Amino acid sequence: MNSVRITKRSLVVGSLLLLLTAGSLSGCTSRSPEAASTPPLSPSQPAASASSAVPSEKPSVLPASSPSALSTATPSAVEPATPSTPADEIAERVSRLTTEEKIGQLVIIGMDGTSMDETTRSMIVKRHVGGIIFFKPNLHDTKQMLALSNELKAANRENPIPLWLSLDQEGGRVTRLPEEFVKFPTNLAIGKANSASFSRQIGNLIGEQLSGFGYNLDFAPVMDVNSNPDNPVIGDRSFGSSPALVSKLGTATMKGIAEKKVVPVIKHFPGHGDTSVDSHIGLPVVNYGRDRLDKVELVPFKAAIEQGADAVMVAHILLPKLDGKYPASFSKEVIGGLLRKELGFQGVVFTDDMTMGAVAENYDLSTAAVDAILAGGDIVLVCHDAAKEKLVLDALVQAVKDGRISPERLDESVERILRLKLKFGLTDDAASGPDVAALNKKARSLLNQ
Repeated sequence: MNSVRITKRSLVVGSLLLLLTAGSLSGCTSRSPEAASTPPLSPSQPAASASSAVPSEKPSVLPASSPSALSTATPSAVEPATPSTPADEIAERVSRLTTEEKIGQLVIIGMDGTSMDETTRSMIVKRHVGGIIFFKPNLHDTKQMLALSNELKAANRENPIPLWLSLDQEGGRVTRLPEEFVKFPTNLAIGKANSASFSRQIGNLIGEQLSGFGYNLDFAPVMDVNSNPDNPVIGDRSFGSSPALVSKLGTATMKGIAEKKVVPVIKHFPGHGDTSVDSHIGLPVVNYGRDRLDKVELVPFKAAIEQGADAVMVAHILLPKLDGKYPASFSKEVIGGLLRKELGFQGVVFTDDMTMGAVAENYDLSTAAVDAILAGGDIVLVCHDAAKEKLVLDALVQAVKDGRISPERLDESVERILRLKLKFGLTDDAASGPDVAALNKKARSLLNQ
């Protein structure tokens, strides 16, 4: 049995390697954000680069050449994201996956504790989930973080597609990394500095911190415009109240993260800045029409998409003038209509965490998860509760069996996911860990501490 799975992974990843070398490829918002101290802010020239990379061990289940060659892919979020690999070749790779493997790619789950338990192992090995999201309770210190990351990677090595290892690392009060790292200022403080270069350097450092652990997906930056002083969930997570400022600094941070081969996910589409309800608790309602959205909320997202955003998180907010029944996260009008058709976004669409109060208190989780895919979304985040994670996977399996999610619709999302994982060179190679001292030195120099 193992030899069959190994051969399958070799075929999928090895042929992706051939595609890559033939031509270059062009939040979950957590629990209520934890409080964190904000360091002093003073933009300065970046410190000299310090490389701490150590070649990682190549997993034996992969062709000897594929891990290192895949990792040479240099992602860019500067140019528009127009995929250069022929669609039929990506489709051929997807055709080699089982239905269960395809469905698993549509889900990212959370986990309990600081090491992999049997529940998480089973979700990876048997349910083929596409990735894991970490929160503060999962991350104790750098030694434990590295061990956990490599444990999860090892568990996934017989699956044909590498795992997303993800978190919300925004800076400011939404910081998942342990106290060993220098803390970055809030986006609002960065907004007051008003320097795209500084924002990009912050993104670079965040990307370096994460990639050292093998993390490859960051639900950041926040592209919401802070237009409501009573907003209980965005506030200083936003770069400011000016759409132009948020556009400039948000796209700069996005590019900085991407340059370190970590996928930035811009959030919370179509804009969570002018809400007075925390979607972790209840369902926010935004009563603006398109005129206002086009002038304020949508401006930063349009800018990021034009500059090559690869991934978007859609918020659990109800916009009655766009869709009076479903929140944006599983609305065909918002995802399929506004985001994909009107704004032309062809990348990967994530829902916010489906276990948040906005969904849990108002909608059936199974139905909402299926509706998110039917609306044009690609990945459903189920960040808490193993029973709910299984419920969502089972609902997606049943929807495929029933024909509600057609084979063509399923493959469409898996192709987008696979293309993005290829573009950013994901592997299940063991990570070697970041050089914390060197990164802290660079951070202090940048912040003038």
